[in-house]
Amino acid sequence: MATINELTPPYRVGYFVGSLSTHSINRLLAKALIALAPADLTFTEIPIGELPLYNRDLDGHFPQVVLDFKATIAAQDALLFVTPEYNRSIPGALKNAIDWASRPHGENVIARKATAVIGASPGAIGTAVAQQQLRSVLSFLQAPQMNAPEAYITLRPGLIAEDGTVTDPGTEAFLKSYMDAFFEYIERVLTVVPKAR
Repeated sequence: MATINELTPPYRVGYFVGSLSTHSINRLLAKALIALAPADLTFTEIPIGELPLYNRDLDGHFPQVVLDFKATIAAQDALLFVTPEYNRSIPGALKNAIDWASRPHGENVIARKATAVIGASPGAIGTAVAQQQLRSVLSFLQAPQMNAPEAYITLRPGLIAEDGTVTDPGTEAFLKSYMDAFFEYIERVLTVVPKAR
């Protein structure tokens, strides 16, 4: 078991993109966030597209793709959720992934990990409703959440280039400050809830 003094950067951050589309604006947002993050954060995407639908009948004998998925989450120090909003809710693929991650009872690999939630939408609401629902799920799963700053991004065409460059200085500064705050939050959570490495 690691001691508090051993919990030093770099910190491992697993990130989820809630959309399965290769052209998702949230995937573009994730690329920008990684580019703007402190150097002491290392990122691993946790893919969700190949997971079957969660079925309680499989508890105790998960498919290998699910075991690998859970092991990847377990290896992270923190989790970043970058998600769209579908019909004023969490995308089904993301909810399915979270259900696998939290099952069976007693094997919730999301618990006790520092988490942050952000999302982009073409509209002015900026995924606010989906984020609130996701926060409710994460609270039930005992995942500490960065509650501020909140980030509801209206992503107009051209705001983020294909390489992840943010073209508006104000938005770039805000996203950088968001990732700086997440780094600080991860450090605080790991001080209180140290994990083995």
